[in-house]
This record gives sequence, C-alpha cells and structure tokens, in this order.
Amino acid sequence: MKKPIILTVDDDAQVLAAITRDLRQEFRKDYRILSVNSGPEALATLTELRARADEPLALVLADQRMPEVEGVEVLTRARELFPEAKRVLLTAYADTTAAIKAINSAQLDYYLLKPWDPPEQLLYPTLHDLLNSWQASYRPAFAGLRLIGFQWSPLSHELKDFLSGYMVGYQWLDYEKDAEAKVLLEANGFKADDLPVVICPDSKAVARPDKLDLARHLGLLVDAQQELYDVVVVGAGPAGLAAAVYGASEGLKTLIIERQTPGGQAGSSSRIENYLGFPTGLSGAELAHRAWTQATRLGAEFMAPQEVVSMCIQDGYKVLTLTDNKEIKARAVVLTTGVSYRTLNAPGLDRLSGAGVYYGAARTEARSCSQQPVYVIGGGNSAGQAAMYLSTYASQVFIVIRGDSLTASMSAYLIEQIAQTPNITILPRTQVREACGQYALEAVVIQQEGHEPEKHPARALFIFIGAKPSTEWVCDLAICDPKGYLLTGRDLVADPRYKQAWKKDREPYLLETCVPGMFAAGDGRAGAMARVASAVGEGSMAIKFVHQYLDE
Repeated sequence: MKKPIILTVDDDAQVLAAITRDLRQEFRKDYRILSVNSGPEALATLTELRARADEPLALVLADQRMPEVEGVEVLTRARELFPEAKRVLLTAYADTTAAIKAINSAQLDYYLLKPWDPPEQLLYPTLHDLLNSWQASYRPAFAGLRLIGFQWSPLSHELKDFLSGYMVGYQWLDYEKDAEAKVLLEANGFKADDLPVVICPDSKAVARPDKLDLARHLGLLVDAQQELYDVVVVGAGPAGLAAAVYGASEGLKTLIIERQTPGGQAGSSSRIENYLGFPTGLSGAELAHRAWTQATRLGAEFMAPQEVVSMCIQDGYKVLTLTDNKEIKARAVVLTTGVSYRTLNAPGLDRLSGAGVYYGAARTEARSCSQQPVYVIGGGNSAGQAAMYLSTYASQVFIVIRGDSLTASMSAYLIEQIAQTPNITILPRTQVREACGQYALEAVVIQQEGHEPEKHPARALFIFIGAKPSTEWVCDLAICDPKGYLLTGRDLVADPRYKQAWKKDREPYLLETCVPGMFAAGDGRAGAMARVASAVGEGSMAIKFVHQYLDE
C-alpha cells in the first residue's frame, strides 16, 4: 500500500509553494504531498485518485477564492469521492463567513486563516488532529485483522460493531461477494458453516469467536489486576469515562467496567457537533476513544467486554459479581450504566435484527448501504446524525417520525443540515408497520396518519427511539423510580416513600444512591439531562463525592 495522500490546491503560486513546503516538512515521512494550482485540476486529480485502489486520500486543503472552481466546490467533490477524507478550507479573514457556512453545506472539517505563520502553532496541531482522526477510522485495503462472514448474519454484525467500537482496524470480507474470502476460509481449514471467522494479524484464525476470547487476543484487559479498588465505575459512556479520568488523575485506584464498547449511546453517534471545544464536530467513537486513552494513560484500568450482573455490600465494601462469577471489591462505586434504545414492536423486526434491522450502528453498516434506500426511525439528535452520515452512502434516506416535525426533539443545526441534504426525506406522522424479507430486510411497510399502509424497498432500517435505563441488575439494591432510573441525593429524602431507605445521619450527597458510597451519574440517573456535556459533568462531579465519602 502506497502512502496516503495529502492534496492541496491554490491558484496563488506563492501560497501554494508555501503550504506545500510546510506540509512536506512535517508530514512527508508518512504521507505523499500533492499540489495543484487550480480548481479544475484539483477535480481531475480527485477523479484520477478515485480510480486507483492503492492510493488513499487522507486530507484535502483548498483555497476558497479561486477562478472557475472555488474551494468549497472542490471540498464538496472530495466528500463525494472520498467520504472519509478530511476537508480543510484555506481562507482569508474576510471570507470567514463563507467558511462557517461551508461547515454545514460541504461538511467541512476545519477552516484555516491565511497566513498560518508560524505553522508549528497555527497549522500543524490542527492537521495532526485531523490526520489522527482519519487514521483511526480508515480501513486499508489489506492490513491487520480480517473478518469473514455473511452480510446478513447477526453474529457478523455484532463482531463488526464490537471491533468498530474499540477502533480496531479490520478488513470485512463478504463470503458471498469476495473471492478472497473463500480462499482464506479454505486455507485455514474452515467451511461456510463456521462463519463468521476472525483471522488475527498473527495468522491465528477463530470461528464464531466469543467476544471475551477475542478481547483477550486483541490485548484488552478482561481480568481485574487489584484485590481492592478505591472506586469502580460501571459503564463506559461519557459519564463513566469522565469519572475514570478524574478518579485516576486524582490518585484513586480506579477500575472501569464496560459490557459492550466504550461510548455508550453517544459512541454510536456518527457526528456530535454541539460538544464544547469541537467546532466542526467529531464522532462519538472518536470522543470515546480519546477519553478511554486519556483514562488509561492516567492509570485507570479498563475491563471489557465484561458485565456486572449483581452487587452486594459486605462490611461496607461493594462486591461486584461478573458474568463469569468473578468478584471485584471496591470501597466506592459509580454507576454510569446509561440507557439503551427501546425495541420497536412490529412484525419482522425481531426476526431481521442484525440482518438489515439495526438499533444504532449507522457507522458500522453505512458502507453496505451504498446507492440503496434506507430508513431511520426517530426524531432525536442520534437519528439526525445517523441520517446525515448515511446520506453520504445511501441513494435516499427517509426519516420516520410520529410527530409533525423535528423541531421539538432535534437540535436546530441538525435540522438545518438535513434540510440542505437533497437525498434526505422526512416522513412526518408516519410509523413502520412491518419489516419484510426472508433472510434479510428487503422492504418496509409504512403508514402515514390517515392513509393506507404502503410497502417500499429498503436496504436497512436504523432505529433510534426512546431510552431504557440499564439498571435492572441493581434495582433490588438501589431505589429506582417507576421507569427504572436511579434516585439520588435530595430525591431520596424529599419523598416520604423513600426517606426510610437512607440510614446515615447526614443527607446523601447530590449523586449518591440510597446505598452510601454508591453513586449514579449520566443518563441512567433520575432527572439527568440527556446530553454528552452534562453526562461528562456528572461523571467528574461523582468523583468529588467519592472523595468525601472515602474521607468519612
């Protein structure tokens, strides 16, 4: 595989020479730098690169003011041909308004003001971040771990989701379409009945692997390293990751346990654009991976995929039992178990789950929807972000909502982006009545209020509806509201029904459950705000109360 390419275009010869010089000085070791001096030449170069399978495009930098073809048009075309490539607009101060508008219209990743001197401060840090992000999501034509399976296999989908959640680079080979898949399968002594098969970089091949065994082989921590922890965080969504970062950074022996992949519901978001400090947005998986890396660098242990199935109190210590019956002891616990999407009740959905019907998982399955129609159910930000991401691949994206519009449940910036995307259609006052297909989803039956049901072809159905707290395993120990959300702080003592459950002389801390030393943060807590920033805030606050509890 040849080096990934950084393409820069500017009609000003001096500026082009300067940006090319700076790029080569910093990035030539790992990237090939291409420079062109006009918009039409840039479009021709993009088309030529698309025809070559062995030259990936990592980054495009285009000047805005060019004759014939402006920079935004070049970046828009780059997005069509190379959806994963990062796009940066070079602009003068007077054109910043156009650059900001381009963030939505061309899905711009960043804009840089000219001049960028010194590049060590004004150019390189931004480009390093963008290229690191591209490297994290880019799948080379051949490298590392391979996954062979059937496109419509639920187990294949689970493994793809698992690997993507931990940002493990892998090559997906469809047994029915890729000739290489059959060759590799036979070479490793397997048959079609053994699928899915994982072939690791060390050539070890495993049929229908258990996630725990696969995690061990990938070097993930699946067993606790300490006999006693100061704090155990259950759940690695934004709240749990924040708690792990602050707990480890403040010297607490910290363990975080996640049953699936880091990020929780936020981790499945294809693009989060309203999180503080990221003006052009980032994916939920990127945010989770950065936080996970930060927590482990500071000393937190990260166990996954492991699930806590019960907890009891022994002499003041919290004893957590895992699915494999192993026990972990902690002085304090922070529950950040979050919520999961509610399942939709309609004929065919359960049967085709993982075979065209998906809860979340838009990033995992988007590529398989190329030039085919897909449906998204839900009117929240997660649904909107998924629709925008899918629109890059699918021929048409239909957003199905029960209400009249998206204004009551979706952020304004997303509504604006959706309105500007020609292949996204909103279906108001509509419900999905049935999913059709023998082995995989082939069509959906939808019904608009006041009309007869209609059947339409569909490659995939992505469901983002409601939220169900993942607290069933702890409700016999902690007090939950009727919907299953954990009650904390003043909610425990203000309501006469729960007041007797609190046994200590002091009032419970703000995020403390009815069990002293057991705290709840994030979406699984009653009264929490379903936002990434608030979850991060609660996770970090929980560690402050852990300190107060441990100092008693």
